[in-house]
Amino acid sequence: MRIDKFLAETGCGSRKEVKKLLKQGIITVNDQVIKDAKYQVNEWTDRVAYDEEPLSYQKNFYYMLHKPQDVISATEDKYDETVIDLLSDEDFREDLFPVGRLDKDTEGLLILTNDGQLAHRLLSPKKHVDKEYFARIAGIVTKEDIALFAEGLTLKNGEAVKPGQLVIDSVDEAVGESEIRLVIQEGKFHQVKRMFEAVDKQVIYLKRLRMGALYLDEQLELGAYRPLTEAELALVETKGIG
Repeated sequence: MRIDKFLAETGCGSRKEVKKLLKQGIITVNDQVIKDAKYQVNEWTDRVAYDEEPLSYQKNFYYMLHKPQDVISATEDKYDETVIDLLSDEDFREDLFPVGRLDKDTEGLLILTNDGQLAHRLLSPKKHVDKEYFARIAGIVTKEDIALFAEGLTLKNGEAVKPGQLVIDSVDEAVGESEIRLVIQEGKFHQVKRMFEAVDKQVIYLKRLRMGALYLDEQLELGAYRPLTEAELALVETKGIG
């Protein structure tokens, strides 16, 4: 790997910025000052230091984010705050992206990574990855709705969706609302909302609790994030892909 690419990927700055660092003579490889941006390093075995501070290379990054409402699942947007905007300057990388999407008004678990292969495994319909949601519904959810969801619904526009596992947590008949959990394996546009519209009910609050075997950390405040633990990453890479 070129030394300028190594420095950029370890967070020392853009390619242009790290070339200035190299010219200053403060980058060493195996205790030798390197000024040539094209110099080749072995990112796993060479000892690279920035102003005598050792640099360690990490290829892939994985974060668990508790997405709040009014933030969009995108890397950039001209008008709205994105999930990438929630990252600190220290953690920001240009190659990070959200795995899948949550609607602007939906909260809950979202993975941010630069690992495209992992994202594909989690999102591919062939992998049958469970996605579990909690929702508050305007309307009384019934056993009949559970049966309809289990069979697979036809949406208002005629589009068919695969079966989902619907569980009723509570029903408040006085205010005409229900709290439910729903497990689906697809990720169609506004799917949960459209599934309830198909049975003449409305989602008024939606939160993703789980993706595969990975559960949202209850200790994470809205808008907060943290790196996945090794155990969590193992779950996502094995059990999490169905």
